[in-house]
Amino acid sequence: MQPFLFDRAGSVAEALRAVSDATVIAGGTNLVDYMRLGVVSPKRVVDINGLNRETAALGRITLDHQGLRLGALVRMAEAEDHPGIRAHYPVLADSLALAASRQIRTMASLGGNLLQRTRCEYFREASWPCNKRRPGSGCAALDGLNRQHAVLGTSDACIATYPGDMAQALLVLDAQVELTGPGGVRLMPVAKVHRQPGATPYLETTLAPDELITALVVPASPWSWRSRYVKVRDRRSFAFALASAAVALDLEGDRVKQARIALGGVATVPWRAEAAEVALVGKPLDQTTARAAAVAAFAGARTRAHNAFKVPLGQEVLVQALLQAGALQPPPPTTRNGVTHA
Repeated sequence: MQPFLFDRAGSVAEALRAVSDATVIAGGTNLVDYMRLGVVSPKRVVDINGLNRETAALGRITLDHQGLRLGALVRMAEAEDHPGIRAHYPVLADSLALAASRQIRTMASLGGNLLQRTRCEYFREASWPCNKRRPGSGCAALDGLNRQHAVLGTSDACIATYPGDMAQALLVLDAQVELTGPGGVRLMPVAKVHRQPGATPYLETTLAPDELITALVVPASPWSWRSRYVKVRDRRSFAFALASAAVALDLEGDRVKQARIALGGVATVPWRAEAAEVALVGKPLDQTTARAAAVAAFAGARTRAHNAFKVPLGQEVLVQALLQAGALQPPPPTTRNGVTHA
């Protein structure tokens, strides 16, 4: 690890002044890893955990009839354990519980989790060419060992997989990111946060360099409780997805009124499978329609030498997620005038 300056921001204003020329750290479970590997070498690191003292909402979970608000400094384990999230947003609780290890989830912040960087081994090892790490150097994964790599959203410059779980859950819940910058506060759909690699894989998000994530905002919806996240990986715990699926459904009887589907472990960004959603609308939810939707979800897949198995695996994972979500029963009514408080 290279030497660096370390500061603590005591206010949002201090943090905003720092972000343009420093690297922000909260839980540090992604950044510190890459600093140790020499993949990133920031000159200055600014700890934002102290912002809770000025703005308590950054570390607070609020759940009411309007929806769910998660402060960016809330730890993954806190959200995972929240009884209201488990009852009314099970896809989100699932995605958090299946990520990393309990120790890491206790450290990692929700804002940092959304922005985590790829675990591509060619990105992590500085001796390999990687367009994401060193623009213009090439992509060693294209003709290398690419079992873990993406089959959706790829380009000739990068096939690295987005590693997270929570982002897929947020996609199907139509969540927004609250961003705070010098110009004030703005909301951005989670679906617009991450960039597909195209010819510029080193540009990973659409956030401005002087903005901070301050909250994740999830609206109330008729499909949030009928939702599920299914993940398949090489180990039962502490492993990234080979394929995963987040599903949220609004049913009328046994027919699909609305469907929301996002895929993980198979794409370069959190991947909304809109063709699969269209394939389900108006149809009964059963094995036949679920499999037809799964085929539609991977119609545009581009496989490489070692990762073609992800297409049938991803299809099977999606079928399981759809059928499991369809079988869910509504949660019991909330108390205290219909409002659940964190």
